[in-house]
Amino acid sequence: MAKGDANGPNGVFWRALPLYAAGIAALNTVNAFTAFQDRPFEPRIVPTVEQATSAICAIALLWIGWIAFRIAPPGQRPLWRMLAVQGVGLLAFAAAHVTSFYLLRALVFRLLEIPFDFDLAERFVYELRKDALGYCIGVAGFWALAKAYAPKGAPTETPAPATFDIRDGARLLRTPVADILAARSAGNYVEFLLADGRKPLMRSALSALEEALAPLGFVRTHRSWLVNAARVTELRPEKSGDYAVMLGELEAPLSRRFPEALARLRQG
Repeated sequence: MAKGDANGPNGVFWRALPLYAAGIAALNTVNAFTAFQDRPFEPRIVPTVEQATSAICAIALLWIGWIAFRIAPPGQRPLWRMLAVQGVGLLAFAAAHVTSFYLLRALVFRLLEIPFDFDLAERFVYELRKDALGYCIGVAGFWALAKAYAPKGAPTETPAPATFDIRDGARLLRTPVADILAARSAGNYVEFLLADGRKPLMRSALSALEEALAPLGFVRTHRSWLVNAARVTELRPEKSGDYAVMLGELEAPLSRRFPEALARLRQG
């Protein structure tokens, strides 16, 4: 694996590797000393080899977690895909780790002429639980370093303009919100008044569309009208106490029964 730019994707891996190696070495050293106390009648070379082979293999296999991180880092959507990729990564890491240290221990103990008894299938679930912690720490480390060494001042993507899907019969019109001047009730339909003069119809109650359009800046000005607050060009009072809402050349009513709408539109 090429090192590449120190702050680039591969650079994060090479920054993480020594930290991960140091952490694994420290943990396995503690485990070895714990084994010395728990198994006082066993030659100390046995737990030393066990912990050393586990550490060496875990460090050598860090790239498995790195690949899973590159494919689906924590926080990526959809969540199920990230969890699936990381789950496969964990299983691959654990299987490779247990198999590799088993083979390495068998070789070392044979060279040292020390009996070696290890049921690979039986111990896998036990080792998987321990590997899960190390794997999660490794992936979390990748994520933290990627955030810490992200290029500063990098240009951000311009968010795409908000759109709203107007279902006009069998057609679907994905319309920029800025192009929708207003929407008005038309029986069992809602008529959208677009800036280019089109008037598509969508089968729906106006109240149902109000819930979807309110977060996009639309205001209920009349029992039959919703207007795009961003496209209002004039508020003209009428003698009755109502207002006329001008959206360019389009005129929409603002009933005095909707004082919240008047306050909202006056704020701009």
